[in-house]
Amino acid sequence: MAEEHIWPLYGLRVTTPRLELRLPDLAALAGLAAVAADGVHDEARMPFTVPWTDGGPEARARTTFQHVLGTVANWRPEEWMLSLAVRYGSGDGDGDGDGDGGRIVGRQDLGATDFAVTREAETGSWLGLAHQGRGIGTEMRAAVLHLAFAGLGARCVTSAAMTDNPASLAVSRKLGYAPDGLVTVAVRGEARTVRRLRLDRAAWEAHRTVPVEVRGLAPCRALFGV
Repeated sequence: MAEEHIWPLYGLRVTTPRLELRLPDLAALAGLAAVAADGVHDEARMPFTVPWTDGGPEARARTTFQHVLGTVANWRPEEWMLSLAVRYGSGDGDGDGDGDGGRIVGRQDLGATDFAVTREAETGSWLGLAHQGRGIGTEMRAAVLHLAFAGLGARCVTSAAMTDNPASLAVSRKLGYAPDGLVTVAVRGEARTVRRLRLDRAAWEAHRTVPVEVRGLAPCRALFGV
């Protein structure tokens, strides 16, 4: 029996001209873990509120592997986290011809609590160091925003980034997010400032530039609580 017959989310596909986002099976999850092991950011700074990248390559790989499996095991319509592996060169287009066709490059998350009531979700993501600086981060966030707004009927989507993480903040600005306040968090024993961001449906519509296609959503809708 195919995985998607048991867990329909394995059949969900979100594609852009260069990317395909989907819940990874075990083989793809091993590939995603390998990308994490190779590095996600400069080790001198920590861009995440939860420092999951500490501990070296083997620890990063195991954390990634366990996280995605945990999202499946703990999924409830009232509280869910969709962790999608991002493949570069597997979308509807041909990629940019640089030899990266079909390569797993990072992870894009979409999560919510009581989504059926609030119609509010949040995003989070990471991209392997070797794949940064080519607009992939913007494209994969645009893909999951389309899933949230067009596919699931979200009213707004939130995100957050350290104030000293200009790359993440630039992606949010490009996609239409508005500032939503600051919060101080403890990371590695130090106080860090996080900027919250919010994107409503009107701003999403006004800033859409990436063509996105969603397939396989119908059998998943009950799992999202919609």
